[in-house]
Amino acid sequence: MKHSEKLLPTVIGAAVAAFVMLPTAAAHATPADEHPATRTALNTLQAAAGPGAAVHAGDGTTSWTLSAGTGTINTTKSIQSDEHFRIGSQTKTFTAATVLQLVDEGRVSLDTDIDTYLPGTVTGNGYDGTRITVRHLLQHTGGIAAYDPMVSLGLAEPDGTYKLATLVKEGLKRSPVSAPGAGFTYSNTNYLILGMLIEKLTGAPVHKAVTSRIIEPLGLARTVFPAPGNRALPAPAVNGYHGVRIGSFYFWTPVISYDPSVFSSAGAMISTLEDLGTFYQALTAGRVVSAAALEEMEKAPDVTGGIYGLGVFRTALSCGGEAWGHNGGVAGYHSQTLVTKDGRRASVMTNAFLGTNPPAQQMATVLDTALCEDQS
Repeated sequence: MKHSEKLLPTVIGAAVAAFVMLPTAAAHATPADEHPATRTALNTLQAAAGPGAAVHAGDGTTSWTLSAGTGTINTTKSIQSDEHFRIGSQTKTFTAATVLQLVDEGRVSLDTDIDTYLPGTVTGNGYDGTRITVRHLLQHTGGIAAYDPMVSLGLAEPDGTYKLATLVKEGLKRSPVSAPGAGFTYSNTNYLILGMLIEKLTGAPVHKAVTSRIIEPLGLARTVFPAPGNRALPAPAVNGYHGVRIGSFYFWTPVISYDPSVFSSAGAMISTLEDLGTFYQALTAGRVVSAAALEEMEKAPDVTGGIYGLGVFRTALSCGGEAWGHNGGVAGYHSQTLVTKDGRRASVMTNAFLGTNPPAQQMATVLDTALCEDQS
């Protein structure tokens, strides 16, 4: 999620580092002579990223996994495609899909102002909730300033959890950056407000609503929207790290535990490379929301650079065509998933989030290569 991730890839220099290319476990093994271009791209990513990196890709009938480096420092344990990790802002696509289901049910309208549903929530400090629509929130075009929930660590409840309303109030202390609809500013506050909307309309906590509406129907057995207070990363898990890379030198320390409710509907979820591919494939195939709702999700207007829709972004592929997906960065992890309309999918992750120098371009190259390598 945006802590402090770059939504769109930025070119950064690849650091040179020592790393080891490791095979995946037998259930997911890929012969060493297959997908050589993707292997090269993954090596480059891992050399600029965390202790390890992995990509899981395929189409509607086959899949494969490549891994480089390690999922646990001081070991040769490669990252597996069925291991849990925190997905950060890829949570936003699940949140957006839940809102679009409510649109399908006639319980919310994309172009109705948020004040109609949450009176008085988006107000003050220059904000006017009667001018900011649900669509604006989903598309980050409401003028709400960028906000990192990690600055709210001192706002925890006595039990250490965080309330959406508290996080939203904190986010709205930052003044508007544009008039509603006039600009694109990626802000977690938008999706925290949408979490409040989901709770208001469903009568359920947002983690339960997303679980019952998206996770369970799709059979995503290793995807979790943790309840407030649940800090555990289910086994098997990829260990996440803090650290730095300077040339060939790097230093890693394990991520300090935090309560995921500080990110909530903007970035609290846990999943695997396999489950993420399954989710995005189902979404783009029309098995999560209606065809009409999916069409709305995939409208990326000029104000967003023609890239960001409603909880998903579009990227052009080097082999032609386009793919849809989202990225996510949170303490310990950086990940991204892309899928195409013809059923190709690719999910990639590394087990460190280098907030000041994220390997966004290297990650984008891995995904593009994985989706395009076998295309004639």
